[in-house]
Amino acid sequence: MEENEKRIRPPWFDRKLHFRRNSVRVLVHLFVWIGVAVLFYAGFSLFFDTPIEYRLKQSTRKLHQEYAELSARYDEIQQVLENVVERDRNVFRILFEAEPYDFGSIEYDRWQNYEKLLSKSNRELGKDFFAKSAKFEKNITQLLRSQERLESTMTAAGENKNCIPAIQPVINPDLTLLTASFGLRIQPFYKKLMPHSGVDYTIPEGSRVFATADGTVKEVIERRSSTAMTIILDHGNGYETEYRHLGKISVRRGNRVRRGDIIALSGNTGLSLSPHLHYEVRHNGLRVDPIHYFFMELTPQQYRRMMQIAQSGMQSFD
Repeated sequence: MEENEKRIRPPWFDRKLHFRRNSVRVLVHLFVWIGVAVLFYAGFSLFFDTPIEYRLKQSTRKLHQEYAELSARYDEIQQVLENVVERDRNVFRILFEAEPYDFGSIEYDRWQNYEKLLSKSNRELGKDFFAKSAKFEKNITQLLRSQERLESTMTAAGENKNCIPAIQPVINPDLTLLTASFGLRIQPFYKKLMPHSGVDYTIPEGSRVFATADGTVKEVIERRSSTAMTIILDHGNGYETEYRHLGKISVRRGNRVRRGDIIALSGNTGLSLSPHLHYEVRHNGLRVDPIHYFFMELTPQQYRRMMQIAQSGMQSFD
């Protein structure tokens, strides 16, 4: 029967059937080779890099190397800056015979900076790094110039550093005697806002008043006036100090005094609301805030406390 069917099928039918079988065979071979190619590519990618991957890895390694070099440079600049700062602090100690002031909470600020850095992207960190590097280099230049100026000033001053008014004129270890600071204050007699050119210490009559630096007695005023009994000391280098409303004067015009010498006893003379001492510092003819010149006696903490007291708003006594 099959032989009859073969005889009945036309020749083109056999050719079509043969073509289908070859097509199926070709498709099978094609899928097989595609699978082999995919497996080969996957295996090749695990052990070998493509040209693009190779270039990316080379670029990444170069960036890591540049980052390491920049970090090393940053550390060197930081070390140089710390050395310059320490030298500057040593010059300050020698010149002013006191520790440099440090008002900032450095550790707290440092941890806050770390938290900010963690929230930034690599690009932002790079920009910050280059900006800080440039700032450090600028600061180093400025600090070196500042150090040269300080060394020049110290050399020129020499022994005259003792002529800078650097202590309080009265005994005030608890900082409780300061009752009026430098600046605009209500004048108790005229009842209006007027410049207060010094600081007031409320102390009992007869309290000791000290010279705040080496110098010469420039003037002694004992006549009746608003300031009444007053002493003016000339310390040289443009510095002068003035002590008003005294009760008794222990020096004369032209006398040489040294820092810590008793020059008078406090009183309540002249235009004074109550017993107190009015103390002024002048530099090159200009009145300056005496609080900034107590660096030889006050620690940084005491200085901060005195500044807080001075800013609390006080009543002038003269």
